[in-house]
Amino acid sequence: MSRSARLFELLQLLRRHRHPIQGAALAQQMDVSLRTLYRDIATLQAQGAQIEGEAGVGYVLKPGFVLPPLMFSVDELEALVLGSRWVAGRVDDGQLAEAARNALAKISAVLPADLRHELESSTLLVGPGEAPSGPEQLMARLRSAMRNELTVKLQYRDLKERASERTVWPFALGFFDSARVLVAWCELRQSIRNFRVDRIEAMAVLETRYPRPRQALLAEWRALEGIAPQ
Repeated sequence: MSRSARLFELLQLLRRHRHPIQGAALAQQMDVSLRTLYRDIATLQAQGAQIEGEAGVGYVLKPGFVLPPLMFSVDELEALVLGSRWVAGRVDDGQLAEAARNALAKISAVLPADLRHELESSTLLVGPGEAPSGPEQLMARLRSAMRNELTVKLQYRDLKERASERTVWPFALGFFDSARVLVAWCELRQSIRNFRVDRIEAMAVLETRYPRPRQALLAEWRALEGIAPQ
């Protein structure tokens, strides 16, 4: 592996950790000596990467540092293409589908010629299929409520046709081939519940923020379901 590729891999590794990670652990994952690791961190810091920490304490990359898009590998570009094509063709949310197409166009515009060719000539295709039916504006409003951690009131009818009114704290949306599922803390049940979006008959986004951070609720749900953090 070239030194430039190793430095890029180190940046990617730091970006995946929100909290300081020990130099020894970084060196082990990078398969380099601790001395080489310290030298690479110093090089990145000299080039403008906002890496905080020190030997014996650990290192963390401050949020906001942007990696140059020309550093994408071919595998990473193919993953972006496939994911964007799936969202554009299979998600029942016009805003999100358009955003996927726009994002791919922006990435293509700043890539060097050889990588742009790889992106534009990708033959990874998304098979035909229909997105589950559901109002586009409802999905967009749910995503907005989650981003802002706002409480939502639902008029909901379950699969047994039982109607209920729920006040929930929405924190995740699951995109399945046959359905879209809202994961939320339900004030009525005092626990996390799943709601099929196509069974929501009416929704109002309230002005009150829910009391627990969205990421904390997500972590609790993953622990309950036995899902490893991503």
